[in-house]
Amino acid sequence: MKKRLLMGAGIAGFVIMTAVAFFGKGGNDIFREVSDTLRGDVHIVHASRLTNDAIKNMEGQISNTKKEQDQMKNALTNVQSIRRQLESSRNDLDRFIRELDQNMEIVEQNIADLLIMIENKEAEIVQKTKELEEAIAVQEAQYAAMKVRVSLMYEQGETHFIALLLDADSIGDILNRVDFIEMLARYDKSKFDEYVAFSTLVALIKESLELEKELLEQAREAVEAEREALAELIEEKNLQIRVVMGDIARQEQAIREYEAEIAAQNEIIRALERAVAAERARLAAAQARRFDGGPFTWPVPSSRRITDDYGNRIHPILKVPQFHNGIDIPAPTGATIVSAHAGVVVAAAYNATMGNYIMINHGDGVFTIYMHASQLFVSEGAEVSAGQRIAAVGSTGRSTGPHLHFSVRVSGAYVNPWGYFGG
Repeated sequence: MKKRLLMGAGIAGFVIMTAVAFFGKGGNDIFREVSDTLRGDVHIVHASRLTNDAIKNMEGQISNTKKEQDQMKNALTNVQSIRRQLESSRNDLDRFIRELDQNMEIVEQNIADLLIMIENKEAEIVQKTKELEEAIAVQEAQYAAMKVRVSLMYEQGETHFIALLLDADSIGDILNRVDFIEMLARYDKSKFDEYVAFSTLVALIKESLELEKELLEQAREAVEAEREALAELIEEKNLQIRVVMGDIARQEQAIREYEAEIAAQNEIIRALERAVAAERARLAAAQARRFDGGPFTWPVPSSRRITDDYGNRIHPILKVPQFHNGIDIPAPTGATIVSAHAGVVVAAAYNATMGNYIMINHGDGVFTIYMHASQLFVSEGAEVSAGQRIAAVGSTGRSTGPHLHFSVRVSGAYVNPWGYFGG
């Protein structure tokens, strides 16, 4: 549309020159017609205003993109700063883990925000590339029209303006023709100004496009940096756990503390079971939740590996025989955790040992427990179905790497989960 308006306006100028050159006095009617066209050419004014508005808009976009770059740099995780903040809590392992887990959640949210930025910037780059192509097409059309106009002016020369005036048959006719000449000069200047403005717009769009591409690349690099920061924080936690738990002089005390923590963990779970039992007793028999016998859905759809099975084992940190009350399923941080069976969420909370955990009541005294999650997507009291997304894999609590610790309890005791999965 812009291209057609600019070419049409250029043709109007050529009509004036042609009228002067070939029609002389008889061109008065043509001059009046073209004069009216130029005086009422709102398209030219409108195009000029649009160009100026587009320049201001593009300058604003460039400024906003630069601000986004600064904001993104300021939001990146400073692992050294986090380490300094955690220094005072190193002697209290539970507090240290809790504070470190909170920082890990912030890093994971930074990664999620950056991935959304990357998706948005990719779409903006596609749109801006299209705008650049359209602006270049209009600029080229303006340039072609100006070349033709300059060529015609060169061929006709200035003598045609003098001939036009000398050919007039009255003072009024002379004034009328002077008005035409001045109008044509204003028109030529307005078209040149439009070309300069559009050239400025093209340059600004190119600059904005390059900034968007630069920001996109910086965002991709920032995602990698945040992932490295997350890995460093996990390693920092693992190192601190090993330092505390690996101290030979405190080995026996560490074992007792571990057993006390497991006992406390079990007491939390038993308390939840008692609360559910009391609630179930309160309900009428017809309303009680019943367990239909399974089979269970695998809780981590993206991973079938097992790093630690149910039963007796050598504890990976304490190096002493310990009973492992569930199965450990390794997966990347953020991988989906689903409910193994339909039920109601009786707990969705944080514990220094279990990290972010969920406990689900499936009826008839059958519960499943999901530990060390990075995020929880359900709350206490929520009804869930088999295979529903309830959490994301993480390494919160007493954990040495991203995984799901999955346990099954029946009538207040841990049982082997493998008996509840179909063949």
